[in-house]
Amino acid sequence: MKTLKLLSWNVNGIRAVHKKGFIDLLLKENADIVCVQETKAHPEQLPEELISINGYQSFFSSSIVKKGYSGVAVYSKPEPIEVKYGFGISKFDDEGRILILDYKDFILFNIYFPNGKMSEERLQYKMDFYDAFLDYADSLLKQGKKILVCGDVNTAHKEIDLARPKENKKTSGFLPIERQWIDKFLSHGFVDTFRMFNDQPGNYTWWDMQTRARERNVGWRIDYFFVSENFKENVKNAFILPEVLGSDHCPVGIEILTDTAI
Repeated sequence: MKTLKLLSWNVNGIRAVHKKGFIDLLLKENADIVCVQETKAHPEQLPEELISINGYQSFFSSSIVKKGYSGVAVYSKPEPIEVKYGFGISKFDDEGRILILDYKDFILFNIYFPNGKMSEERLQYKMDFYDAFLDYADSLLKQGKKILVCGDVNTAHKEIDLARPKENKKTSGFLPIERQWIDKFLSHGFVDTFRMFNDQPGNYTWWDMQTRARERNVGWRIDYFFVSENFKENVKNAFILPEVLGSDHCPVGIEILTDTAI
């Protein structure tokens, strides 16, 4: 068994964060797998140095609904045995929010979950997406698979997970229906890895840039690594990197013990 380090980061535009030193950060952190959300780009729009980073294979899922929207990517040192680009449901897959990588001893989901703030229709889309994801994950659990899920979930789970819970009870991202879905997800056999190691308030992953909330640490914890219960013992650490700038989100990470070869 060896230790693998995984990072997840909503970069709010991979081309923008590239100009702010994304590759240098990736090489400095020396993670084995880096999951990125909200790339806002298709691979053909990216410079070669963002496709072929030394030591990593890259995989991209991009929106076919509109350009400059959504999108996820994975940079991986270990080679997955299979990569899927959705749940097999076009209305969710077409927005480029999903990458599912099978590493044999675990399956990794990198997902940019929808935001529900725009309208009632988008909130319903978000809840439907949540349910489609859970159905897919449940089917894998029934096969005895070990699962890791990372990404921008766009919901703070509990009051401890945002600076101003009372003021945001009617805001998408902290609505009862959204928080209850995370309860349901965990009840199906998943664990919030960060809370395995840290039960303190004040740990956030997203801050409103318009109000300079990051300087005051008025934030939300909406980026997660979850693992299935049958993989919990393999998780050796979970952390947030709030000092990393370049996006309105910061990276989150875990360290796991695995047989996956690099």
